[in-house]
Amino acid sequence: SFFSTKTGVYLLQDGNEEPFNIRLHLAKDILTIQEQDVICVSGEPFYSSERTVTIRRQTIGGFGLSIKGGAEHKIPVVISKISKEQKGKLSFFVFFINGINVRSYRHEEAVQVLRNAGEEVTLTVSFLKKTPAFLKLPLCEDCTCVPSDQSSGTSSPLCDSGLHLNYHPNNTDSLSCSSWPTSPGLRWEKRWVDLRLIPLLHSRLSQHIPGSDVCRKHAFQVIAVDGVCSGVITCPTAEDCLDWLQAIAANISALTKHNVKKINRNFPVNQQIIYMGWVDEKEQDSGQDRMYSPKFLALKGSSLFKFSAPPVTTWDWTRAEKSYTVYEIMCKVLKDSDLLDKRKHCFSIQTECGEDMFYSVELECELLIWEKAFQMATFLEVERIQCKTYACIMESHLMGLTVDFSMGFVCFDAASKAVLWRYKFSQLKGSSDDGKSKIKFLFQNQDNKAIEAKELEFSNLFAVLHCIHAFFAAKVACLDPMFVESQGAATTAGGVSTLTSVSCNTQTSRIKYSI
Repeated sequence: SFFSTKTGVYLLQDGNEEPFNIRLHLAKDILTIQEQDVICVSGEPFYSSERTVTIRRQTIGGFGLSIKGGAEHKIPVVISKISKEQKGKLSFFVFFINGINVRSYRHEEAVQVLRNAGEEVTLTVSFLKKTPAFLKLPLCEDCTCVPSDQSSGTSSPLCDSGLHLNYHPNNTDSLSCSSWPTSPGLRWEKRWVDLRLIPLLHSRLSQHIPGSDVCRKHAFQVIAVDGVCSGVITCPTAEDCLDWLQAIAANISALTKHNVKKINRNFPVNQQIIYMGWVDEKEQDSGQDRMYSPKFLALKGSSLFKFSAPPVTTWDWTRAEKSYTVYEIMCKVLKDSDLLDKRKHCFSIQTECGEDMFYSVELECELLIWEKAFQMATFLEVERIQCKTYACIMESHLMGLTVDFSMGFVCFDAASKAVLWRYKFSQLKGSSDDGKSKIKFLFQNQDNKAIEAKELEFSNLFAVLHCIHAFFAAKVACLDPMFVESQGAATTAGGVSTLTSVSCNTQTSRIKYSI
């Protein structure tokens, strides 16, 4: 009940090729992209004599060919695309690759053999009889004759798989059914066959042109964790596109939640994962052509981790690009007036050093999930540590300032440990800083209601400011019934926090503890 299922027919643009029709099927943990294919369902096609050719891998373009087909389609492995340099050397059907018989291989098995062939490959190939007519089989719904000027322009994926190598709008060859290859018992059918399978766990969605802030119109792509891309899928309307994005995002979120729950069994209570997900990070150097790069963020225990790829093993957690203490950084969801470019659904993180980092997600629901998860992670860590002490200087004397969840602010002499003053959180009426090292606190005396100013100097100004904000936010959160309820819902029977769950199809109000 937590997962969406959808099916629909759309356009797919794969690389520089023309768009062609595909069918999408969304299941619990996988997105299946299918293409229409004409396959032999009975009998065996006739082949001409075989011959052997040898080609070398080029610096650009590799071997200069693409292969389709395979045992799962009940056809041999097919060379579907040949570069200009290789035309004339190659026939269409491949039987041996470097001496390996691939007649009964599945498509992926044949691709792997070709990839591992080294710098030179020897192919044993053969033509199919009546190849020209066969390669131009129309993808009509029945076996009636379809003239070339009425066809869809999509050549048979059996050999082209949407690459449109054999169809040309000016082609005058007859596409009538009488030109199909014939033999006793030979029968062909048009079917939907799998073109690409995208596992959804840790996959990412993108509506934007890679690296830019330009959003595609009614189109998106899904990139698997291993880098396999769906290609650009175009929907007829914006509503249909959003519906697919939300459904896919909901399944990814549910899979992530389930995966995190399993991983957390191996971590102690203070090292539990609260959030994992993809974002796009804005490049600091605005002069670069690439404005955004995909990053994987994770909230685990006291830290925010930034990865270039999702952590899979325990060792991966030690190889993060960056890590930050959650209560010493500040997260801000950007309003429309604060956005830096055309990207929506953005947030910023200010580090303990004062550095600002900007991130973007694809959907509003993803932004909500991140915001609630960050608030939860900060609250849990403040609740766990209860207090934090920072060294400071007041009136040329070395001091210590403790921010205590129960007591408030406590300032003491670093040498004697004698307490000089203390104030509750409610007594702080204002503060200011110089952006470098000094903070001026304004506290109200409980007895005479007078405002008392205390100026302290820190070597890590931003870390102190963010820590104070985190303690205030956690204090206010304890008084917010909505937050208390959401905290209870995100806690297992053993008291271990799990990934925050937010539906991508509902409009849930935000937690209200910002100050």
